[in-house]
Amino acid sequence: MKIELVQLAGRDGDTAYNLKRTLEAIETCAADTDLLVFPETQLMGFASAEQLHRVAEPVDGPTVQAVLRALRERDVAAVVGLAERDGEHFFNTALLLTPLGVALSYRKTHLWPSERGLFQPGDRFATALWKGVRVGLLICYDIELPETARALGQLGVELILVTNGNMDPYGPVHRTAIMARAQENQAFAVMVNRCGAGDEGLTFAGASAVVDPTGRLLFEAGREECRQVIELDLELLQAARKEYDYLKDRRLRLVGEQNADADDRRELLIP
Repeated sequence: MKIELVQLAGRDGDTAYNLKRTLEAIETCAADTDLLVFPETQLMGFASAEQLHRVAEPVDGPTVQAVLRALRERDVAAVVGLAERDGEHFFNTALLLTPLGVALSYRKTHLWPSERGLFQPGDRFATALWKGVRVGLLICYDIELPETARALGQLGVELILVTNGNMDPYGPVHRTAIMARAQENQAFAVMVNRCGAGDEGLTFAGASAVVDPTGRLLFEAGREECRQVIELDLELLQAARKEYDYLKDRRLRLVGEQNADADDRRELLIP
């Protein structure tokens, strides 16, 4: 499986600019790319309280539809984030989009302090099958809480995809966290972070990364914009779990209602 990490600098509250850059990345991806992964809230940036009501869109809104059209033209999938509007509520949401539509939608469950009061937290974790691989989504601060990735592990995850908006001075925190989340769940993890300057004096840390199921770092970006294709050797999943399997050996399970649908989407609801 070939995954392209698209580490970009965005503009907060400027959907037109962010969408243009997203479509350009899709249009120019390698012919054999299976999946592109973008940073957190790629489509709207980190909208301020004043901007959020203006720029937030539903999942079936025009901006996501534009991305879906581009993906169909290239026959490729992407993980992309947005500020989601659902009625009177707003969510920091990541989507796994394929040429067939929305394969997976995840609302950030653990909000960073500056997001609280703007967004509502999500109420569930979910995984879905894509190209025979069980995929789960997380967003930025989520990965600092080990239970988030463990929830995906409990749902059988093999590939954790993280949209990230981590800023200085916390780059080293997420480097350690993403390696730990992969190793303790014996799954691949791909984290794509924003880079460059943001509003309110923020500087985003870059350092997008790919980690194998043993916690070994396969790729780490610098601080500038970049695009990097990484091919995952899926046989490492079985190799990592050959001698011991953390998910089978654990004695404590996460609580919450667990269910699955006809498309083999699995969910764990937060009680």
